[in-house]
Amino acid sequence: MNKVMKVLANGFGVAILLLCTHVTHARDVKSMYSIEDALQSPIAQEILSDDIQFYFGEGNHPDIKRDFGNFQSNKKSNGVGRSNERVCERAFLSAMKSLRDRARTEGGDAVVNIISYYRRNKKSSATEFECGSGSIMSGVTLRGDVVKLK
Repeated sequence: MNKVMKVLANGFGVAILLLCTHVTHARDVKSMYSIEDALQSPIAQEILSDDIQFYFGEGNHPDIKRDFGNFQSNKKSNGVGRSNERVCERAFLSAMKSLRDRARTEGGDAVVNIISYYRRNKKSSATEFECGSGSIMSGVTLRGDVVKLK
């Protein structure tokens, strides 16, 4: 028996073949979800606080006193056994928490011009965020400007 046959015979090769087949059929679904629904969830109430304000979409914010820069947050969440919507909501809230923490670190009181930036695809919306879902993980990437408002 040659080496290839021995690898296949011990089961390891079969597992590798199954894994390769699974990867070639992996799904990649991009969907839009409600920002308001995510921010009204009980989890959001626990994670986010009132000291940092968030403004979604470009140019939809009060006047800026100081700009600390543009920052990005890319968060993933495990989707096994859960709906894409719930998993995407969790990833979105994790990304929002990261932006909130950055605003605090920089000395800002708001994050403005927040856009979805999943796989470098810029989507500006005041009402929806984009989430990508694969076979086992979902991800959200957000970009926004940390600022101090007037």
